Amino acid sequence: MSENGETGQTPEGVDTGALLALAEQHHARTSRALGTRELGGHLVKTYALEAPRRLVSAKVEAEALRVAEAHLGLGSARGSLGLAVLIVHAGGDGDYVLVHSWIEGHMSDLAIFAGPAGRPEQLRPGRSGLAPCVWEAAVLAHERDAFTRHVLDARGGIADRLAAWEADTLEGGVR
Repeated sequence: MSENGETGQTPEGVDTGALLALAEQHHARTSRALGTRELGGHLVKTYALEAPRRLVSAKVEAEALRVAEAHLGLGSARGSLGLAVLIVHAGGDGDYVLVHSWIEGHMSDLAIFAGPAGRPEQLRPGRSGLAPCVWEAAVLAHERDAFTRHVLDARGGIADRLAAWEADTLEGGVR
């Protein structure tokens, strides 16, 4: 056992210093449900995700809804099933908009838009390879479970299934 109580070897490619520094800075972010609405031919469950000392403003939310509606308007070309989740993230280093929709074959479609903090008119598609951060992934994990539980695995009519899906939201601190 090493001096710090660890056992075993760390692979050479693992940046232990960076990982420990990241762990020291890790914190909860607030998730708030902003309701469900119809956009671009989809039923869209919307969330605000907020870093400490940041809030999703009405201006940013309105622009995120506009971006999502334009993106979702092309959903049928991607095999969309008409259900989506929108995350409006007031991050520590800028603003992010994630548009996640369920598509044919048990698959999903994800678009990420990014821009400077408080400048929603500058939201642009994220760079190639950009994926959800740990906090966004927590919301998407909840939504994957809600979709599976209430829509795919439930019994009864689709209206009841969708009502249960809409009501199942993630509120409070996410890590």
